[in-house]
Amino acid sequence: MDRRSFIQKTATGTAGMVAAFHVSAFSRNTKIKIGLIGCGWYGMVITTAALKAGGAEVVAVCDVDSEHLQKSAGEIENSQGNRPKEFKDYRDLLELKNLDAVMIGTPPQWHALQFIAACKKGLDIYCEKPLAYDVEEGKAMMKAAKEAGNIVQIGFQRRQSAAFKKAKQLIEDGTTGKIHQIGAQIHYNPAPGDTAVQEPPQSLDWDAWCGPAPKLPYRPSIGHKAWRLEKEYGNGHLVDWGIHHIDIIRTIMSFDVPESFQTNGSLDILHGKITTPDTLNSTMHFAGCPVIWQHRLWGSGDLNPQFNNGVFFYGEKATLFASDNKLVLMPAGKNQQQQEMNIPSPDMQQNHVAEFIRAVQERNSKVLSCKIEDAWKSTTTVQLAMASYYTESDVKWDAAAQTVRGNSAAEKLLARPYRQGYKRPEV
Repeated sequence: MDRRSFIQKTATGTAGMVAAFHVSAFSRNTKIKIGLIGCGWYGMVITTAALKAGGAEVVAVCDVDSEHLQKSAGEIENSQGNRPKEFKDYRDLLELKNLDAVMIGTPPQWHALQFIAACKKGLDIYCEKPLAYDVEEGKAMMKAAKEAGNIVQIGFQRRQSAAFKKAKQLIEDGTTGKIHQIGAQIHYNPAPGDTAVQEPPQSLDWDAWCGPAPKLPYRPSIGHKAWRLEKEYGNGHLVDWGIHHIDIIRTIMSFDVPESFQTNGSLDILHGKITTPDTLNSTMHFAGCPVIWQHRLWGSGDLNPQFNNGVFFYGEKATLFASDNKLVLMPAGKNQQQQEMNIPSPDMQQNHVAEFIRAVQERNSKVLSCKIEDAWKSTTTVQLAMASYYTESDVKWDAAAQTVRGNSAAEKLLARPYRQGYKRPEV
């Protein structure tokens, strides 16, 4: 019996039995056979990182765009010496008998179905953030992973940042004093691209790309790489990029999901170009500490570039600004000298993927920085913040019941209806 068959057969058994088998059956000297689902920009970023980490071989790639498929297969062949098999349907890729793991780099509307299908095949999974498009999908993914007993890493690579790790140390050792409020922001000018409705490229199966999400008329501004600011696919800047800062805040402060949310914003400057707010303010009430997110997708990003992208921890003794590679400590009181610390991080994405490869080799999930349960909490946080924006209402989260309290409009957004021909996974 091969490794994959054993995982499928014993997934409902004890975790200890599965772990014991993996240690003896999967040698670290054996290359992990990986399948890539989603061969666009970031799918290739994480796949390149896997090959660079060593100990992995990409045996198959899948994409609904034949140009992406051929291009990625060629790049992988140049890197590893042999060409991976090419598939247009992820279900066909998952039927390969020699697969050990998959890397999912598709847009969020596809994550749940592809992830759960891979779990049922007994595969280890690296999946890009956000975990899922909606809250209930994420729950179904956690259930599938628990039943499979597989290795799962979610793509919150900023957990590898040396600067953010140092920020956690400074807060925990009392340098800042008690943190009473946190602010996070990213301001930038996106380039939405061509917004004219037109026929999709001949290489692209647009119906398959949309998957279980609503099938909108094709426009380059919501297609490859540009989907992030489209409500039905990426769900906006907070969910796409701000989620990294929310995840880091949760990690540093050991926060759970916030208790309540008040979000307001507008779509004015980029109206007609994107469908999510170009200006947003959201207050997320974590236990004992409000976190205030803000973004602006217009105007100058250079008014205060030092603090344009990062997190402010407001403490009794000092304010600490943290970004990927830098900290600025601003002591309270007059005439205090701020301290700037440049802390270059190693390649965060490379280290995050290498961590996954190591976990698969060693059958040891303890080495992972972002397990699925934690990824669900960060993803749920930004999804609930956006639910507050869409419903123009306060949203309260019931942690025990894992649902929204007393807000039927927001509750409906926890599980988006699937398009005809697709079935939502059950929790």
